[in-house]
Amino acid sequence: MTKNLVILGSTGSIGRQTLDVCERLEIRVLALTAGSNVDRMEEQCRAFRPVLAVMADAAAAEELRRRLSDLKIEIDSGDAGLLRAASLDGADTVVTAVVGMVGLRPTLAAIRKGRRIALANKETLVCAGELVMREAERFGAEIIPVDSEHSAIFQCLMGCRDRAELRKLILTCSGGPFYGMTREQLAAVTREDALRHPNWKMGEKITIDCATLMNKGLEFIEAMRLYSVGPEKVAVAIHRQSIVHSLVEFTDGAVMAQLGTPDMRLPIQLALTYPQRLPSPAGELDLFTCGALTFAEPDLETFPCLRLAQESARTGGTACAVLNGANEAAVARFLRREIGFYDISDAVACALDSVPLCADPTLEEILEADRCARAAVAAKFGN
Repeated sequence: MTKNLVILGSTGSIGRQTLDVCERLEIRVLALTAGSNVDRMEEQCRAFRPVLAVMADAAAAEELRRRLSDLKIEIDSGDAGLLRAASLDGADTVVTAVVGMVGLRPTLAAIRKGRRIALANKETLVCAGELVMREAERFGAEIIPVDSEHSAIFQCLMGCRDRAELRKLILTCSGGPFYGMTREQLAAVTREDALRHPNWKMGEKITIDCATLMNKGLEFIEAMRLYSVGPEKVAVAIHRQSIVHSLVEFTDGAVMAQLGTPDMRLPIQLALTYPQRLPSPAGELDLFTCGALTFAEPDLETFPCLRLAQESARTGGTACAVLNGANEAAVARFLRREIGFYDISDAVACALDSVPLCADPTLEEILEADRCARAAVAAKFGN
């Protein structure tokens, strides 16, 4: 069980819920990192007294330093500060809850220290999954997923002695706020429409990814990396209730599922306490009141981001890094109201068509593919 923790991305949704779990379980927090939210970081530092606090923004770090001058907390900033927090001596677990490719280098730094990685950063495995998993094996680092779907698969596989017994990993998907709508209806949806997720309260970027179904596409790629399976052994099922978090089908036809209330503190806590299970702050699942549990196939024509992600998974190499980089850039523009809903998938398709791919990339080639993908999106929209 975790004793000393570092949280990368502490002011976001996963980071805040992780701190809630830490407070209940009396886990020592050694370092916190954030982007530019000084108010929330100050509050967290005063509550948990880490030895190190890092802000991505240098001006925000200076402001935090001024505000915390009465405490013995070291303040750092930028990518160097993030890497320093990820590899801090004394930590046994690092929660990677930062959003985007910025999480890749610090996750690798923590892996190379042999830490347990409570992984909530999809981009790390999407863009560099094979490299990350090789490094984890090399340095004896344990990777435990925090995403509810991958945590569900992780739990279903706890008793699986032979991975050859696997037939299929089935990721469930709520369908987001636009399930059942047509392309014509979706053409005019707004930023505010896309941010109204029916079941989960999350950060803006992941919520938009849920609306486009790109989030499930990224998880499709993650599943391949985490569990060393080909794309033919991963499937997606729309499950509107978000009660069944994912399923595993075995070669004899048996299917195991993990069920629970839609509360991220459940998978967060398991990642910190594994192999132990402790009482959780999440409410108990009442099977008699949760309603009917339904499943349906995803609509790949109306939601092309999922199809693009599955195609990238089959292509492999830097295709997944291009997919992710283009999506990050396009979603950022959508959140700024610069482009429409379907411009996101169009931008990703454009980048995949225009950026040259590498079959067996190094870290530098992965980062270059990401840069080229973002440049392709900028070129598409004229800036």
